[in-house]
Amino acid sequence: MTAAGKMAETMPAIVPVALGGRSYDILIGPGLVGRLGRILAERFPGARAAIVTDTNVQRLHAGTLALGFAETELLGTVVVAPGEASKSFAELARISDELLGLGVERSDLVVALGGGVIGDLTGFAAAVLRRGVRFVQVPTTLLAQVDSSVGGKTGINSRLGKNLIGAFHQPVLVAADTDVLSTLPRRQLAAGYAEVAKYGLLGDVTFFQWLEQGFGAVLDCEPVPLRHAIETSCRAKAAIVARDETETGDRALLNLGHTFGHALEAWAGYGDALLHGEAIAIGMVLAFRFSESKGLAPMGSADRVATHLRAAGLPTRVADVPGNIRPTVAELVGLMAQDKKVKRGHPTLILTRGIGQAFISRDQGWAEIEVFLAEHCS
Repeated sequence: MTAAGKMAETMPAIVPVALGGRSYDILIGPGLVGRLGRILAERFPGARAAIVTDTNVQRLHAGTLALGFAETELLGTVVVAPGEASKSFAELARISDELLGLGVERSDLVVALGGGVIGDLTGFAAAVLRRGVRFVQVPTTLLAQVDSSVGGKTGINSRLGKNLIGAFHQPVLVAADTDVLSTLPRRQLAAGYAEVAKYGLLGDVTFFQWLEQGFGAVLDCEPVPLRHAIETSCRAKAAIVARDETETGDRALLNLGHTFGHALEAWAGYGDALLHGEAIAIGMVLAFRFSESKGLAPMGSADRVATHLRAAGLPTRVADVPGNIRPTVAELVGLMAQDKKVKRGHPTLILTRGIGQAFISRDQGWAEIEVFLAEHCS
């Protein structure tokens, strides 16, 4: 490779999220964690920063991040326990108090260093702290890099469902360091890959065809295919967010598989038994199978999706959820009824007319969903 080629590989791709006065860039490339302090100094001169992370990410990456802060004053670090349990009112209150104790002001930056849990929790704290402070997403999982770090959705969980309490609060920058993904276990990478595949399934059949051939290289963290997968996913999400920031229209397409998947995730207890991306993989297959059952999608579409996701190491059936107990239809429907897209008690589903052709449907009733789930929960 030429010197120019090597430099091009290390220079981050820049994906803009066009939201007028709230616009920001997504940086994608290697080595961004170690250079973040300098990047912040260039983009936000005079701002100080405080980091929020979890114990796992702190051990792996917080030192590298802190070393790069010679040009940006670092106020301190707040650490939470890893996992969905941290997305709670109790942790929101604790980290808010700690950030205030560090002296974070509205002109400063709160840096979310971690996966989706850290990004959601930190972003919500930033949204309410002093009625809104700026925050930076530094996602350290594949799932967070292609999905949860982009678009400004922040929040915590309720006992009635995931992400039911929160706010739209856009970051001022997203820095997706591709190097950090090599530290992830294969299962975590596969769970994130479900969200990558989602972008092909909902609106880009060409990208999905590319993934069918190249998913192994993405999961092996080969630099060029990995960067292409992340950049393509982020461009797709950025375009949808720019059209519909607060999910009053077609941003709901990004929830392909999520109505079924979130219900499974809630039933499984938001723990290691079923990771978010694993639940979404099952949910996407169910969405395709439901679409087929209604004559909307060509027969065989769901099998093609399931074959690909299984090859990537993901579950594709309710029966794949670990354990001897299966959710009942009533349990899943009850959890689906808490979905944020429900209107006046009526379900909204993201269905499909085929791969790359997702659409929003409000034509299905709970009775039809119950009949469908009765077949697929056995």
